[in-house]
Amino acid sequence: MLDKVLFAKHLSTMIKAGLPLREGVFAIKEQVKSNEFKRVLNDILKHLDNGESLGDSLALHPRVFSELFVNVIKVGEASGSLEENLKYLSEHLTKSYELKRKVGAAMIYPAIVLSTTVILVSVLSIFILPKLLPLFKSFDIELPLATKILIWLIEGIQNYGFFILLGAVLFIGLLIFILRLKKVKKFFDNLILKLPIISPISRSSNLAQLTRTLCVLLRGGVPAVEALGISAKTIGNLVYREEILKSVLEVEKGKTISSHLKVKRNLFPVVASQIIEVGEKTGSLESSLLYLARFYEEEVDNVTKNLSTVLEPILLIIVGLVVGFIAISIILPIYQLVGGFHV
Repeated sequence: MLDKVLFAKHLSTMIKAGLPLREGVFAIKEQVKSNEFKRVLNDILKHLDNGESLGDSLALHPRVFSELFVNVIKVGEASGSLEENLKYLSEHLTKSYELKRKVGAAMIYPAIVLSTTVILVSVLSIFILPKLLPLFKSFDIELPLATKILIWLIEGIQNYGFFILLGAVLFIGLLIFILRLKKVKKFFDNLILKLPIISPISRSSNLAQLTRTLCVLLRGGVPAVEALGISAKTIGNLVYREEILKSVLEVEKGKTISSHLKVKRNLFPVVASQIIEVGEKTGSLESSLLYLARFYEEEVDNVTKNLSTVLEPILLIIVGLVVGFIAISIILPIYQLVGGFHV
């Protein structure tokens, strides 16, 4: 991602300064640290030397340069606005990178807390609690239910630990495979949009991605129908993607983009469809989309900042329940035994 950002940004600056395209790409290749990206640029240089356009050369590497990137470049070359289009692309890629980074950062805190809990429980289960098992079994008392459950779990880990680990790995692998199936992914994408804590982040991030991508494509000179189709492919959530593809069919019939968005208020808030409608009527759709992109990017920023505050008490309760269960399982039989001595 960062390599592509620098590629678009530096190439735009070099073209603006009057440097020929081929020399600009070569200069960037010399500065790139990634060997893989350097090989891609070497191949692009060969095609440029053979007289091919930059857009066609980039299209030969779909894993590196997306359809959005290639189309904006092609339109820029055809219209003589390559410098501006590269600038739009660098801004778009930068914002997309920041958006993903913010969403990823919001997930770090819960992941650290839960991972720490798993490690703590694992250490107790493998190294400490097994040493207490003979002591518990030697007690001539009826063990509490919590202690029986703990003993059952520890013995299960001791006897079948390898199979449990293997099963967990296979389960995760199977789950990843199943989630890649279109129908299953759509179900979970739809579920994410309904979950109380995650849905605000998902909605805002998808809308920010959609509006900024569409803005960049329209600014770059890509026709509305084609721009909508490309924008749909950049959205990870299948529910949003399918609705945008439906809007493509409506626009092909001569209808406006906002006319379809108005119907799906659960996905596209009223403010979004109204601002897009105003942009379509006044001929300032690109500005309206840019405004919405900035608005939803700020929404993601605000939600992710507050996420740790919202999740902290929930995570503390989970950790407290786990640690409390282990503590009670150990203390109760000892307490009963001591109480029996007093009697």
